[in-house]
Amino acid sequence: MKLFNMSYPDEIPEAVRRMSEASDAMSGKGMNIEVMVATVGAQIKVLRKQFGLTLDDLSRRSAVSTGLISQVERGKGNPSFATLVQIAHGLEVPVGRLFHLTEQLSPVVRRDERRALDFHNTGATDPDDARYELLTPSLNGALEVIWVETQPGHNTSKTPFRHSGEEFGIVLSGVKDVILDGVRHRLHPGDSITYSCSIPHWYENSGDEPSTSIWVITPPTW
Repeated sequence: MKLFNMSYPDEIPEAVRRMSEASDAMSGKGMNIEVMVATVGAQIKVLRKQFGLTLDDLSRRSAVSTGLISQVERGKGNPSFATLVQIAHGLEVPVGRLFHLTEQLSPVVRRDERRALDFHNTGATDPDDARYELLTPSLNGALEVIWVETQPGHNTSKTPFRHSGEEFGIVLSGVKDVILDGVRHRLHPGDSITYSCSIPHWYENSGDEPSTSIWVITPPTW
């Protein structure tokens, strides 16, 4: 298990500065500490997912209980600074990175600032034949909007999806097959599809060129 030095002289001033600036900015907009905690929690969840860590993994690495990490990620409670320091070191990032609050509060997501999502465990034939990018600024909202680019032959049939919520997709270019409970629906540019996520579903690029599409999921799955 990783051991932690709780002094962190180089990191604390920067983190405190970020927290102070974010708090001042939010108070000017009528926001409160609950919003700040929710945003920090969302940042922790994003980093944990990006690094391929489960809650149990991060708990072992940070010496913070799984329950407390889950609570923080959901924006609940009021975690101590020491707890956030431990979580940051479990993620192996500077603690100041958890306080990138002003950027996360912006409603705009620039094209070159989209957050990449790692869906390599979806059963694709090649981990490099698909790209997923988050179009929404936060993972705490009611919607998850994803930009998807797949190469010919991309196929997720090995691990069909099934989860709660509703899903909508529209194809912008190329061809994309959506298979719902064994029924194949072939979508061309401009075609869209809506379905319950509780139906087993998977995807395939059955065309001979890259496919680009946008997917909206509620509630968020990532």
